Amino acid sequence: MRVDAAELTLLTDTLRKTMAATPGAELYPALCALGWHELLTGAETADIAVPLVFRLLGETGTHAPLINDVVAHAAGRPFGETPPLPFTGGSRVRWNTEAVPGGDLLDPELPLARIGGTAEPPLAVELPLAPARRALGWWLTGSSRAMLALARTHALERQQFGRPVAGFQAIRHRLAETLVAIEGAEATLALTPGDAHHPAHPDIQRSHPEESDALGALLAKAAAGRAALLTARHCQQVLGGIGFTAEHEFHRHYRRVLVLDGLLGSARELTREAGATLRDLGYAPRLAHL
Repeated sequence: MRVDAAELTLLTDTLRKTMAATPGAELYPALCALGWHELLTGAETADIAVPLVFRLLGETGTHAPLINDVVAHAAGRPFGETPPLPFTGGSRVRWNTEAVPGGDLLDPELPLARIGGTAEPPLAVELPLAPARRALGWWLTGSSRAMLALARTHALERQQFGRPVAGFQAIRHRLAETLVAIEGAEATLALTPGDAHHPAHPDIQRSHPEESDALGALLAKAAAGRAALLTARHCQQVLGGIGFTAEHEFHRHYRRVLVLDGLLGSARELTREAGATLRDLGYAPRLAHL
């Protein structure tokens, strides 16, 4: 049975409340109990599972090793594995809930740790990363919207010269540019894998759908990473000094997007990779029907 609007709203509210109320390592079992795996694998819910759940992870500032499940599902492997994943700079990381706090973690609030090179099999190279890149893109846009909401609230409440700073043109321009970048990234992520095709040679897309999907996911992750970094920069300037303090929530989202941008390739690296791919193909696939 297809999920209707009312059911989707109820599911969204339930997931948001669960994420907000469940700390740390307890969140993953809670999401599994709510049917995360069924959402991911269901014929009628697979299209909404990743955008919905990963966007909410970003908006609520929580985390769970769901990216492992996305990779496992795409590879036809069982859930519960913790595969090595590429990270910016040529290193590899593992999202492991048993990671030791204070160890070689990329962020003290994330159980995402660097792993050694020679002892690990080259599994990450063989894994289908396109679905995971789309998932991280939604996580990045969710975090971007959380940062934008914090900056907007501050701009409306902060008084200067007798009026809210939200009335100043410079502040409004930064927030508007941020919103445009986020919505542009979301539009890129919303493209279905089958949208990419060559207008003059449609057989190319039909004969190599994996390549088209990989390029679309690569560009979508790059767009989400660029939007998140721009959001972090602009919102930090809007928040001013309060955004640097440990008491304010903003710095957690900022650190989170820096890590997520690097996971499975940073925006800069993926942009270069996309350019090299297009050069090798000799054409630019159309990623949307206009």
